[in-house]
Amino acid sequence: MSRFTISIIALLAACSTPAFANSLIGPGPRAGIAKSRISASPAGEWNKLSLSGGKNVEVWTLDGDSLNKVTFFGGIAAGQPLLRERDKKNSPLPKVASNMLVTDIPTLLETTYRSQYAVNQMAIDTQAPAQLGGHAGIRFTYNFTKSDDVRRQGEAFGAMVNGQLYLVAYEAPQIYFFDRDIEKFRTLATSIKL
Repeated sequence: MSRFTISIIALLAACSTPAFANSLIGPGPRAGIAKSRISASPAGEWNKLSLSGGKNVEVWTLDGDSLNKVTFFGGIAAGQPLLRERDKKNSPLPKVASNMLVTDIPTLLETTYRSQYAVNQMAIDTQAPAQLGGHAGIRFTYNFTKSDDVRRQGEAFGAMVNGQLYLVAYEAPQIYFFDRDIEKFRTLATSIKL
């Protein structure tokens, strides 16, 4: 067997692993998002990425997670971080507290991003009362830049329900993609039930 053939076989085997097993989310009701009680009814098609940032985290995208993504954080319990920690000893992530106020949610997301993704530039732009799945919560907007120097904009809805955090966040590059898909995200967020 030639080296070329072996390389092709290795590539095909790698592509068939679960890391590449994204799935299509069609329009209509979808329950159990982020292994939680979140349900939603997307109006159009989304791609669910197989890679997630933690046990109760699910990521959907239209064109790829670097161009537009929606991250669902489903029922993050008190004492748990939003994302799976990469380095608990040197860069511990902030934890959800059962008595958190909804106004603490934007700060939790910001400090998580700064630690997990080494984000140096991040700002919370706006905050306002909002509903998430029929529960009183918060809507906030933010922007940040990671090591790729692309300025990203985000919008999120969060609520504390029975001491657990539910959060859905949309992020995309500020140029073109954010404005193009923000209404699709808002329609999706409005359909959420908890």
